[in-house]
Amino acid sequence: MLSVRESVVGEIRGKLVLDFGAGAGRHAFWAVTQGADVIAVDIAFTEIENAPDFFRVLAEDDPQNGRGFAVQASGMELPFPDGSFDTVIASEVFEHIPDDRGAMCEIARVLKPGGMLCITVPRFLPEAAYWLISKEYHDTPGGHIRIYRRSQVLGLARGAGFKIAMVHYAHALHTPYWLIRCLVGVDNTSSRLFRVYHKFLVWEITRKPRWTELLERALNPLGGKSLVVYARKEPSGF
Repeated sequence: MLSVRESVVGEIRGKLVLDFGAGAGRHAFWAVTQGADVIAVDIAFTEIENAPDFFRVLAEDDPQNGRGFAVQASGMELPFPDGSFDTVIASEVFEHIPDDRGAMCEIARVLKPGGMLCITVPRFLPEAAYWLISKEYHDTPGGHIRIYRRSQVLGLARGAGFKIAMVHYAHALHTPYWLIRCLVGVDNTSSRLFRVYHKFLVWEITRKPRWTELLERALNPLGGKSLVVYARKEPSGF
């Protein structure tokens, strides 16, 4: 389940991609299948410990796939030289980082001039509703520490030397999923409402029928759960 659009990210075959705050690695694995060499970085080892095995399987599955590497590191001190990467993807991670300006500047440092940054964060209105309904949704170790408005994300990127290229919303079908979880209890997996909608989402993600793709695309502008921003590093950036 991608948050970024392939058509906007552009051709990444043969390029070096950083998955910043990679988590389980969904964007890293996708980039490898597109022929990119990818480094998945996360501060938590438990998030990326299985990534090398997946990268190995992808390499064996298709010789056209790129290579993948997993690195445990802080986003505030990336162990890479200036201008190392062609593309950086930071999906659903900035809402967890106390010093988001410092993290954005560190991304700008390791990205080549003219390189693409793809950043996604939870959208303001759905996220505010979840916080209001359920304290346990965000008040957990490593949980969300802020709610971004669109203008704040754009300002954060511009302040680090990026020029905004495009903005859109994604994952409208996931908005009711998290609303249900907040209403019935985030950890209440026995709720019938939760189980029914979860089953639908799993089916949708694995089967990818055309009608749900069109439905979500139509709903995203108003009901998308995630804000997706694409920006290019200005030549005079960090």
